Amino acid sequence: MVEGKYNSVYKKDNIRQIRRALKMTQKEFLEFFLMKEDGKPAMSVATLSNLESKGGERLNEVISAVSSRLRLDSMMFSLEPQEFLQNLENFLNTHQTEGELFYKSEKKGNISQLVNRLTMYFADEILEGRLKRGDQIESDRELAKKLNVGRSAVREALKVLDVLGMIDIRLGQGTYITSRETNFFSVPLSWSLFLDGAQVKSILQVRGALEIRAVQLACECKDENKLAKLTDIYYRMQKTFQESRSNGNLQHVLQDTLDADIEFHTCIAECSGNPIILSMLTTIRNFLKRVSGTGLIDEKQLQAVVEEHQKLYGAIISGNKEDAMNAIMRHLSQSMERYQV
Repeated sequence: MVEGKYNSVYKKDNIRQIRRALKMTQKEFLEFFLMKEDGKPAMSVATLSNLESKGGERLNEVISAVSSRLRLDSMMFSLEPQEFLQNLENFLNTHQTEGELFYKSEKKGNISQLVNRLTMYFADEILEGRLKRGDQIESDRELAKKLNVGRSAVREALKVLDVLGMIDIRLGQGTYITSRETNFFSVPLSWSLFLDGAQVKSILQVRGALEIRAVQLACECKDENKLAKLTDIYYRMQKTFQESRSNGNLQHVLQDTLDADIEFHTCIAECSGNPIILSMLTTIRNFLKRVSGTGLIDEKQLQAVVEEHQKLYGAIISGNKEDAMNAIMRHLSQSMERYQV
């Protein structure tokens, strides 16, 4: 219980004070605190304005919603305005910023919902022609106001989209829609995989199913440029491995082989001709790079990887689906053991 002299006559003034302290317009205040399940505000701006100036029966409805959302003592709104403001300032200082305050009022599970909302928002902006590849997006403060959530929550959600490769967060410069070739509209199919690092094994299984289908389709590829690119990547991997035996710089070779391995599998996805498979596999690899080891430890394993790729490459180039299926299944089985998850 908050100490002080209580009087219900102060409620209207304190509602106005807390709205202004949070730097919200009346519309933003309603959208943040008094939204119904159908997505519409529980009262009009005119009604709120009248409550702030004259009071009324619905004041308690507003106080109840605000107190519940911010975890405040509802009796605080009956304090003399100056004392209320002092208590409010102490509360806001404890939470450091209004952005953090909003974030604390959100359940952790809502980050996943916010990722989806941001994805849909950016997709709509692209479809409407207001955004295009490489464009800078609004600041986290502007997005927080637009979506009626806290800035901290927006920042966390943007980090997820950055991992997905859909946006580029550039320190000191801002955040941009990625300029890379990627299918932004496939994100809703894949983003939820990345909200729990404990799902690595499940994600590897999804990756395997996509890799298998990509290899099947790649065996049907007639695009000479894509097949030539696959050939270049494969022979570069072979050359790197052969040179490693003479210079003895294993760590450098492991990293070069890992890079070539990622390029090789990405190129197979390109050869499949399916942009959704390509986008989802790219997303999964971005995630795996952040939560697991390289999957390569020593020269023996490195040699095994090169040999597995050799069989897979030969089968794809020759269009032999049966051999390609056997090669990719063996490669996926071995890579599951090599990943440090």
